[in-house]
Amino acid sequence: MPDISELIGYIIGATRYLMPLLALWVVARCVRSMLRERYEPETWAYLVDLNGERHPVNHWECIIGRSRSADVELDSPSVSRVHASLQRDGDGYWTLSDLRSKGGTFINGNEIDVLEDVRDGDVLEFADEELVFQEVSRDEREWLERRRTAPGRFVGPGVTLLILTLFQAFLTLEFTVTASEEYVLSVCLGFLALIVLEWFCYLVMRSVRRTGFEPETIAFFLSTLGMEVCASSTPDEMFRQVLFLIIGVALFFFLGWWLRDLRRVKAVRWLAALAAMGLLAITVVLGEVRGGAGNWLNFGSFTIQPSELVKVLYIYTGAATLDRLFTRRNLFGFIVFAAICVCALALMGDFGTALVFFATFLVIAFMRSGSFATVFLAVGGAAMAGFLVLSARPYVAQRFATWGHAWEDVWDSGYQQTHAMSAAASGGLFGRGAGEGSLVNITAADTDMVFAVLSEELGLIIAVIAMFAVIALALFTVRNAARGRSTFYVIAGCAAVSMMMVQMGLNIFGSLDILPFTGVTFPFVSKGGTSIIACWMLLAFIKATDTRRDASFVVSRDPKTPDYEDEEYEDYGGEDDEPEETEAAR
Repeated sequence: MPDISELIGYIIGATRYLMPLLALWVVARCVRSMLRERYEPETWAYLVDLNGERHPVNHWECIIGRSRSADVELDSPSVSRVHASLQRDGDGYWTLSDLRSKGGTFINGNEIDVLEDVRDGDVLEFADEELVFQEVSRDEREWLERRRTAPGRFVGPGVTLLILTLFQAFLTLEFTVTASEEYVLSVCLGFLALIVLEWFCYLVMRSVRRTGFEPETIAFFLSTLGMEVCASSTPDEMFRQVLFLIIGVALFFFLGWWLRDLRRVKAVRWLAALAAMGLLAITVVLGEVRGGAGNWLNFGSFTIQPSELVKVLYIYTGAATLDRLFTRRNLFGFIVFAAICVCALALMGDFGTALVFFATFLVIAFMRSGSFATVFLAVGGAAMAGFLVLSARPYVAQRFATWGHAWEDVWDSGYQQTHAMSAAASGGLFGRGAGEGSLVNITAADTDMVFAVLSEELGLIIAVIAMFAVIALALFTVRNAARGRSTFYVIAGCAAVSMMMVQMGLNIFGSLDILPFTGVTFPFVSKGGTSIIACWMLLAFIKATDTRRDASFVVSRDPKTPDYEDEEYEDYGGEDDEPEETEAAR
């Protein structure tokens, strides 16, 4: 008959094999729900030609032109490839602007240049192409919405969150055995606070009749792994980590509410740019140097990394084009803003974050301009800047020199990577156990090498699942991009998830000596207050791209769309009965 200690040992041993299954189950359910639904485009209006053919307007910002990439394609040689932009605001008002077309753009016979209002029944002319603007009526909007998707077509988010809670409970159980006696209570309370927070968020979403909770579930799963890293490396800071997590979630909801009004978003875009440059300027002057980069500010017992918060402002500013699509002046303004940010990071010596900002700039610049020439020009300029950085910053050059040669100097330049690779290999598939790793004793292991920490303590399976969780967010955002209501939502979401992907790649491959070691964080997992806050705010941009019915609290209900009772379905077994068609729908 085994005694209590032996029984606990058996239970802890079993959790090592159960947790990878639970982690895989959580992420798989989220992916299934996010990617399985068949989207139908939203239709907001029609452009009707002289032959009676109706061209649907499926976005709040539509490009009209001869190009195949145009949202409304007009097959006429007199129409420019990118001719005009038709836009809708959140209140349902439409405007039209010319995009430097050769044949001109007219409303009821009057040529326009800047934004002009468009009303139902107006005759729009694009060179020699004449179309009538026909706004979707309330009855047809209702009929189209019901055909587009069924309410509640999700894999039950409550069940997925329950599985995640079980994963967190097993993780907490392991720490009750492995953590030092003085920290057991703080670790357990920290994980309990995380569980309460995620269920509170879920109930808030349900209270506002939103059924899509998959991006948040993935974020909470990754944040759970971040709590594990904190409990292993610095258990005395568990409450501080929980506090920053609560602040991050609160700002996630605030930013989501803020993004609902696109006019408000547009109005403060330059204020956001000034705030970003101000934070960077203060850091350049007053920043404390750590690990070769002067990007930290001290406030008593707290230290913050302003460049993490600048990431949110940077994407916000870059995506806020709205009424200035394809405007060169606005694009050049963003190029100057991006150059200032990257130069400031270079002055701080934060090479890794500068690289993340530059990669994000390429995404925003291409999505805003559609020009490969702009991207190639930026890459050429960055290559020259990188050469200058390597010449002026010896420690950056040293990291590049170590790349691929870490095992040649295991006690000096290759110390961190060799220990990270050894620790990751020692964990095997299922890990040595939460809190049982040795890598956490290495400098910056809980921030710059968390993939290796996860591999050592929880096993390679969970570490790889964490990587695929971020990839799932990327696939979800890209899938939504073609169906996004607003250009701002699409660009901001794609830029945010690109930033996360680049960070994750640099963190994983840098710690394993596949890429140069840059010292950037793994989204949601690396320990750090400003990092976790920034990640949750970036998640609001990703959430804004979700156009599934009643899925995103960021996208407000359209006043012309009727409310339906929300229900959750584990499996959806067919479409709703089609309602009787209205006269407008016919």
